[in-house]
Amino acid sequence: MKLTTPVIVDAPQVPFRLSDRIMLLGSCFADNIGARLSAAGFSTCVNPFGTLYNPESIRSAVECLDSGEPFGPDDCVPMGAGADRICSFGHHTSFARPTAEEFLANANEELRKAREFWSDANRVVLTLGTAFVWRHNGRTVSNCLKRPAAEFTREMLDVTQASEALQAIIAAHPEKRFLLTVSPIRHLGDGAHANALSKASLLLAAASLPGSEYFPAFEILNDELRDYRFYADDLVHPSTAAVQYIWERFLETWVSPEDLPQIAANEKAARQSAHRPNLK
Repeated sequence: MKLTTPVIVDAPQVPFRLSDRIMLLGSCFADNIGARLSAAGFSTCVNPFGTLYNPESIRSAVECLDSGEPFGPDDCVPMGAGADRICSFGHHTSFARPTAEEFLANANEELRKAREFWSDANRVVLTLGTAFVWRHNGRTVSNCLKRPAAEFTREMLDVTQASEALQAIIAAHPEKRFLLTVSPIRHLGDGAHANALSKASLLLAAASLPGSEYFPAFEILNDELRDYRFYADDLVHPSTAAVQYIWERFLETWVSPEDLPQIAANEKAARQSAHRPNLK
């Protein structure tokens, strides 16, 4: 009896190796897979600006990595909703600090480390979450920082806009191998239909890009697993079991078989370390 519809995962042109240096940028699904790559022994840098959801924000993050400029006072933005903290429109709110000086010190130190990693990274994983963007004075922001909605305009990128943002990244870095995924996490704030349109735009954009490859995380969760038992309690994010299953599909298809024994040993050591008491 056949109980699932397995998704065929195309083999990569060049498999991932433990010697790779991998930058991951994008939605919180990038954080999930990045954590597993790290536990498996890969050298990674995951979302050095925090979670990024749309292609234009990811392009801005890469432009920042390519630039030699630090963050400055003009980047500092007071958060809204009485948060009494400072952040920037290019960062997740986890970077917010009580003062501009503290924010800039932390943001620029993280930027320095990320730029060092980026210069030598040979693999880039871009995880696309949504085609919807928020703009502040015409500029796409990565986070609205709880400021009043009246300050922003909102639109959904069409396939051409999303594709151009991603192609600009790939074309500027022929020395790196790019892997694209579309996050299976649903964005239901505008309803199921708008989420479907948004994901479709991302899928079409990813399919249009020369110089990149695609891993079907979105399809594995929605077509192969296709059951609410593979979602977290919010029924939007994938469960731990679902993320683990997608990770295992990635390992079996995209990672060099020569490295799998060492990866298994690294993962075992990471699990043991996580359960080891911290005795002082």
